[in-house]
Amino acid sequence: MNALELENVRNAAMTLPEPERAALAKDLVASLDGPADEGVTEAWGREIRRRIQQIDSGEAELLDAKEVLSRARDRIRG
Repeated sequence: MNALELENVRNAAMTLPEPERAALAKDLVASLDGPADEGVTEAWGREIRRRIQQIDSGEAELLDAKEVLSRARDRIRG
């Protein structure tokens, strides 16, 4: 595809309603990632189950969003 064709595609895409542009953008970005790595998918599944178990058992300390942001800001400030 040459530069003029690309510009025509870009211009046509920009005329789409926002939901269609968002769907197109999502598809384009996903196409850059390549195929999903099943090992990673399985590892995330194990990690999610581990974290749920920690929450259910009371082992994990749950914080509200304001507390998390406050702690993050404190760390950034040093």
